[in-house]
Amino acid sequence: MPDIKTRDIAKGTIKTIDKSAVAAERMKSAFIQTKEKAEHSVSVPESSAEEYASNRLESGIDRVSHEAVHQFDKQGRKGVQATKQNIVKAKDGIQKFKEKRAAQSLQKQAAGTVRNKGVKVAEQTQKTVKESARSAGKKTIKTVGKGSAKTAQKTVKTAERTAKTTVKTAQRTAKAAQKTAQATVKASQRAVQAARAAAKAAVVTAKAIAKAIALAVKAIIAGTKALIAAIAAGGWIAVLVIIVICLIGMIIGSVFGIFFSGEDSGTGMSMQTVVQEINTEYDTKLQDEKNSVSYDVLEMSGSRAVWKEVLAVYSVKVNTDPDNPQEVATMDESKKQLLTDIFWEMNEISSSTDTKTETVITETDDGHGNIVETESTVTQTYLYITVSHKTADEMAAQYGFNEEQKEYLAELLADENNSLWSQVLYGITGTDDQIVTVALSQIGTMGGDPYWSWYGFNSRVEWCACFVSWCANECGYIDAGVIPKYAGCVNGVQWFKDRGQWLDNSAEPTPGMIIFFDWADESGQDGLSDHTGIVQKVENGRVYTVEGNSGDSVRQNSYPVGYYEILGYGAPAY
Repeated sequence: MPDIKTRDIAKGTIKTIDKSAVAAERMKSAFIQTKEKAEHSVSVPESSAEEYASNRLESGIDRVSHEAVHQFDKQGRKGVQATKQNIVKAKDGIQKFKEKRAAQSLQKQAAGTVRNKGVKVAEQTQKTVKESARSAGKKTIKTVGKGSAKTAQKTVKTAERTAKTTVKTAQRTAKAAQKTAQATVKASQRAVQAARAAAKAAVVTAKAIAKAIALAVKAIIAGTKALIAAIAAGGWIAVLVIIVICLIGMIIGSVFGIFFSGEDSGTGMSMQTVVQEINTEYDTKLQDEKNSVSYDVLEMSGSRAVWKEVLAVYSVKVNTDPDNPQEVATMDESKKQLLTDIFWEMNEISSSTDTKTETVITETDDGHGNIVETESTVTQTYLYITVSHKTADEMAAQYGFNEEQKEYLAELLADENNSLWSQVLYGITGTDDQIVTVALSQIGTMGGDPYWSWYGFNSRVEWCACFVSWCANECGYIDAGVIPKYAGCVNGVQWFKDRGQWLDNSAEPTPGMIIFFDWADESGQDGLSDHTGIVQKVENGRVYTVEGNSGDSVRQNSYPVGYYEILGYGAPAY
């Protein structure tokens, strides 16, 4: 009985969809309750500073929760609507099947009736004809003799042929009725098959919705547990901010999808690889400026835009583009070009030259131990290279960002997200890498003025040690006695050796260690440090560093572990 099975499938599917819809509503209600509980926990009085931070977070939490619920509700409604449409199709198929089944029954009854009546009529006609023929024959014989008998026989034969024709007509009518009934049955069977297919599609859709709801519920439960554990462990304000951002980031299609772009999504590139390529392009253009003219003195100034600002502008502009919005969690060639264009809109390299005639004092030894000063006039060509950049706010004005876009930009650039940016840009995680994060944020700064002037110098000096000291000071490590304030590399080496925190160049360092170099020249190495920097990470047998005064700018470099020009490492007690 295919109609009963189909009806059972459809009923079961309808029940499944109703349960899925109820589950979706319950999930939505549970998510709202979880949000309300989180809000309640945030509102618990702690201290004036914590209350201030809590108040700043409250509006963000509400917006995040509202957006998450809205997205879940929107997607759930679409799935349920599609499923209900499939169920309507299934119901229509079942109704059509019932109607055709009724038609089939009527056709069978009609065919049987026509066939039976036709046969009976034919038999009755044949019987009547034969009886009439015999009666007429007998009377004619008695009345007219042999001639009339022949006429009667012909009449009998004609009547028999007529009866046979009537029987055949009745049989053809019965066969036609039977064929009509068979066609009706086949049509009904096809309707049953269509109804079954629709019902199966509805079941599949219902299962998909149920699976999506289950995954969402699991994610919410996991997030809630993590939040509770983090709050219980202490430092709840910073943790709560990160949790909020992560919850927003769950909506991969939003501007916060940028925090998921640190991994290769299958295109052979990630945000890290693209940033490295653009950095290489930037260094190449600087070198081209240096090679474009002949000069005697090079002076570089300015700094490049901070990468997190570049990426924040990129994320908001690309994701909220009214004409062609795109997700920013993955990277491909077209998005790489968009990011490159934005980078060069935010950074500009310019150069100029100037010829100066100056008086130079040269000191010489007269051979008797006396220093003789000689004045001479020299003409020198100066090459000035300047890097100027636009801030995120300036780009927001240039692109005409609306208030919502500006709000997204501010949330992305919040200090609480620095660890997320470090993971996206440099693959750095952990709390001991704060100095690395600060150092990486300075890449592209040229001339060293922010560092040697901070140290107390009135004019340019070799500023690699000043850079390391400046980064340490930004993290509070100098006041804490974790890293020394030093302008000479030799002094930095001695500070770590005096405290037993020195490793030679055979060691494999960890992020945040201070690296010292002993450059080799014509006379070899003298065992004294000539240069210093910060260890970013160690991967595949190479030490990656961030160094100030590398080509008179802050740059990333790498060396093999155990490289002969590495003197050793200072290991701060973070």
